[in-house]
Amino acid sequence: MDNKHHWDSVYQTKAADAVSWYSPHLELSLRLIQQATPNLDASIIDVGGGESTLVDDLIALGYQHLSVLDISQAAVDGARQRLGKDAAKVDWLVADITQAALPERQYDLWHDRAVFHFLTTEEQRLAYVRQVVRAVKPGGHVIVATFGPQGPEKCSGLDVVRYDPESLHDEFGTRFRLVQSTTELHETPWGASQQFLYCYCRID
Repeated sequence: MDNKHHWDSVYQTKAADAVSWYSPHLELSLRLIQQATPNLDASIIDVGGGESTLVDDLIALGYQHLSVLDISQAAVDGARQRLGKDAAKVDWLVADITQAALPERQYDLWHDRAVFHFLTTEEQRLAYVRQVVRAVKPGGHVIVATFGPQGPEKCSGLDVVRYDPESLHDEFGTRFRLVQSTTELHETPWGASQQFLYCYCRID
């Protein structure tokens, strides 16, 4: 089963609040986004946004230029249905982030919670970083959250790569200036804890 079919199957068979990464509000992501781009005209892309509620909260805060990308059409359809008329305020993209045709120098801020750690080959990770460099404006902001050193070794039946701040930053390179890193203990819907690592960088 390829990645697209895998994730379509996940979103077609599980409720949005029945997957391990679900949170009613991504409070740390929201805080970092507001810190990085307080301007409500900022162009923001949420990579792997799926059925995440982040876009709901960004709309409620008044952000005007939002994009959500996910590999799963089922996830995007679920989010659009949840948002109702507000779905028209979002640019929805269905694609594999390592292959997506993204506009050049379009985004002020790139947010990814729990996509990068699924990229288990160097080729995939290099392709991802090339996408960030191409799509984010010079001086733009990049927030990436992965499983931390004590996080799970698998998620949704797939292997993942766990990172500490140094190893995650090394994947992106010196052009990415680390502003802040922090760990978060995420509580799954069934009460288990997962360690996430957040790294916030600026592209010089």
